[in-house]
Amino acid sequence: MRFFKTVSVLVLAGAMLAAMPVRARASSHREAPLITTMPKTDGTDFYLFRSYEPGRSSFVTLVANYQPLEDPFAGPNYFTMDPDALYDINIDNDGDALPEITFRFRFTNTNQRLTVPVNGVNVEVPLVNIGPIAAGSTTNLNVVETYTVEEISGKHHGFLTNASGGSKIFTKPTDNIGNKTFTSPSDYQTYADQYIYNVNIPNCSTPGRLFVGQRKDPFAVNLGETFDLVNISNPVGAPDEATDSLAGKNVTALELEVPASCVVQNNSQPIIGGWTSASVPKNRMLNVHPKNGKAIESGSTDFVEVSRLGMPLVNELVIGLNDKDKWNSSQPKDDKQFLQYVTNPTVPALIQALFPSVTAPTLFPRADLVAVFLTGLSGVNQPPGVVPSEMLRLNTTTPIVAKGSQSRLGALGGDLAGYPNGRRPGDDVVDITLQVAMGALIHAGTFGFGMPSQAPSGGLPFTDGALVNDSFFTNAFPYLMTPIPGSPNGPVPNNNGLPVNGAPSGGV
Repeated sequence: MRFFKTVSVLVLAGAMLAAMPVRARASSHREAPLITTMPKTDGTDFYLFRSYEPGRSSFVTLVANYQPLEDPFAGPNYFTMDPDALYDINIDNDGDALPEITFRFRFTNTNQRLTVPVNGVNVEVPLVNIGPIAAGSTTNLNVVETYTVEEISGKHHGFLTNASGGSKIFTKPTDNIGNKTFTSPSDYQTYADQYIYNVNIPNCSTPGRLFVGQRKDPFAVNLGETFDLVNISNPVGAPDEATDSLAGKNVTALELEVPASCVVQNNSQPIIGGWTSASVPKNRMLNVHPKNGKAIESGSTDFVEVSRLGMPLVNELVIGLNDKDKWNSSQPKDDKQFLQYVTNPTVPALIQALFPSVTAPTLFPRADLVAVFLTGLSGVNQPPGVVPSEMLRLNTTTPIVAKGSQSRLGALGGDLAGYPNGRRPGDDVVDITLQVAMGALIHAGTFGFGMPSQAPSGGLPFTDGALVNDSFFTNAFPYLMTPIPGSPNGPVPNNNGLPVNGAPSGGV
């Protein structure tokens, strides 16, 4: 009975919010002082949802995006991952704030040391590639990036292996350098798709799927005006006019699709929590005489966590500036130390100060935010006996909603398959978070969080104009869109009007 009551109150909240479409989106790009100096280990977004690709509803998709604000044209090195770092996707399947399963990604970058003949001497080239790159061929590729994925479950460790051939080493496709390198956008997609692997997962009888590679950044946000004291004036209902600051940016995605039965504790407890984290060696040394091209040498086998991301926007808009680095190195089991930021949030107070016509909620402590961020919503995605801790929580038995029918407001729009019940690519998490922060659940009377009078505004009357929904993404793994090419032009004619598709004689 509680489940159906939950549906009705969320639909009611969604109906109220439909008239207030605040269309902003942001994420955890450069959200803490220290991580701005380590972009290769900066987690930008984390997604956790039941696969809505037709025929895959028994699977769960996990996506961890890293390296914010990738310029497509950022040659000659582009965006390899840190070969000394640990990139983890963590699963808590019993609500104890500890990871029962960790999928650990580690990378290796191999310099092929390609050369070209110059006046009879073979000289190493300064570029990532020396000619077109085609699916299945690395002849013209100077840097090959590979990786492994280890599953860690208690004392049991094992590597994911390719279902075709059994290798534990996988290849990450080269970033989308441009349309002369890959001939056309469709050819880059063909090239990248060959690195979608069917994989065997330890202790799991059904194969999953794996992809790691560059993708179009899935966010749309008016960053400049938003952080300039919310310097936006688009009224509710205005057209989508704002500049999307991330329209021309890419990210690096670590994506894994696993059978739901292999990550839940058992059939009677279908709710899982998830987050991604990145760690680097505690000690590193700069080498003035690099060996094998490595200017940074690891001096320690001990690791320090430098990035943590579960629910979106927590470190960006909830945690105080002085504690942001501490948050990134903390563990969910220790989140009690940050409780004040959730029970007494500052963003509603700041919005009220900037816009006196908007009234911040007066309910304290904010039990509604504790449920959304720390425990899950009762009857939706709250596991029994949960230890309050920040992470994405997903009820793996909630029916999926197909692409084209998903509400961008997720659960607030009556779509319980969406955020904060996990997170899909098309969930407008900024709109949802800001509406909830300004008292949407309180105002609607949802779950009995206070009285409507304690949240008189119940939302925000303006929008930054940026919009995103499930139409921005595909309906199949890996879901995120093909990255923007560094050069959108195809092969151009030379001075003789002939196409220049390869290297001229004696040069690159």
